[in-house]
Amino acid sequence: MAVLVYAESLTGSIKKAAIEAVTYGNLTAQSLGTECIALTIGTAEGAASLGQYGAAKVYNVAASDDFDAQVYAQIISEAATQVGADVVVFAHSSSGKSLAGRVAVRTKAGLVSSVISVPEGDQFTVKKGVFSGKGFASYEITADKKVLTIAGNTFPPQVVAQDVAVEALNINVPTSKVKVLSKSTVDGVVPLPEAELVVSAGRGMKGPENWGIIEEMAGILGATTACSRPVADVHWRPHHEHVGQTGVAIRPTLYIAVGISGAIQHLAGVNQSKVIVVINKDPEAPFFKAADYGVVGDLFDVVPRLNQALKKFKESQN
Repeated sequence: MAVLVYAESLTGSIKKAAIEAVTYGNLTAQSLGTECIALTIGTAEGAASLGQYGAAKVYNVAASDDFDAQVYAQIISEAATQVGADVVVFAHSSSGKSLAGRVAVRTKAGLVSSVISVPEGDQFTVKKGVFSGKGFASYEITADKKVLTIAGNTFPPQVVAQDVAVEALNINVPTSKVKVLSKSTVDGVVPLPEAELVVSAGRGMKGPENWGIIEEMAGILGATTACSRPVADVHWRPHHEHVGQTGVAIRPTLYIAVGISGAIQHLAGVNQSKVIVVINKDPEAPFFKAADYGVVGDLFDVVPRLNQALKKFKESQN
């Protein structure tokens, strides 16, 4: 018995989500009295460092870096069989979500997604948020095999050991039926599901030409930018920045919402943020009910002044 963690490296290097997943895998392995094993596929710079976060072994399967869920799911399923893993862990990312169900079917495993707790008791019980984060539910997995996806920013990486050597795992990689003609990726930005600081804005910005003050704030804080659905729908911002029930669900340490009313669909995707700051000129905006801190005022007055204050504070720390 072992815990196998798929450590994502779709950009050629180990992602923060992969480190969080290994941290969780190690905690789960400890609770089960077994070992945590990390699996990388294709190019995975920094894979040896996964040992620092609790991976007793790190394996790599030589395969194409062009992600194909069908191919990767077969590789992971076969790897689980080879290493004797009864638990397979994924990050709750777009790739993790696309793989978890496929691996669960292949291995006849019970699946729980976006978990927020380490398994408890002999019955292997885990918790997850339900009803758009308004409640929590406990799930008992009775199947012999278990597959889990881990909610982002839930299990802070913990350095508990040292680098381990990366070993090759011999698996017959199937031929992909997908042909990749081109790729378009966003570089140099922390992906929203992994971001600990997020600055988001909505229709109160009045147009895409005014987004400079939001990008300035994000730059000062080292934050990732986001937006509400109406903004993405009218193409003021790219769709990958859309957060909410129908977009990306996030759990950052700090979420700053500028000019967003706070409709329930938006709140459903951000209400697990540890601290929410709202800036809106409407004192009756629903978002204020969910906010830890609120500023009632014209964002075109408040945000530039806040940016200046943040700059001064940052300079004073240097």
